[in-house]
Amino acid sequence: MREAAGTWLTGPYRGDTDNEYRGQDLGLPESGPGSLAGGWTRVLGLLVDWLLAYGIALIFVPFGSSQIGLVVLGIWFVVGVVTVTLFGFTPGQFIVGTRVARVDFGPERAAAEAAGTQPRAAVGPVRALGRQLLVMFVVPALINDYNGRAMHDRATGTAIVRTR
Repeated sequence: MREAAGTWLTGPYRGDTDNEYRGQDLGLPESGPGSLAGGWTRVLGLLVDWLLAYGIALIFVPFGSSQIGLVVLGIWFVVGVVTVTLFGFTPGQFIVGTRVARVDFGPERAAAEAAGTQPRAAVGPVRALGRQLLVMFVVPALINDYNGRAMHDRATGTAIVRTR
């Protein structure tokens, strides 16, 4: 955990890594399925999730209500935790072609998963809950390391990767 915090605090410093591309030290491919998703793709997925949560909230709370923001946040939180736990992606991530992948077990396993020679490790409910709690604070998602992974992904040993 201390290593991850140091990266967040020092910013996108490459340090002693010999990476030729983002995600190489995680064992992920340079491009295509399994490679790290770009920032705008992640933002678009989050926007879709928020719009979906807003639409669902309007079913329960009248438009213009002072409680709509809290209801949207609650729906977004629950949908995010449940879908990442069960499927490995949120509805917005599915639409934009990304998913949450575990990368905490070393580059060899990540490379085998990306190549399809080993089954993908599930994110699980604890990591999904941790990610969603950290994302609620907004700032962690804006702080990225040299791989472009956000603080909440580093803290939970995950990354957002492309599916297509």
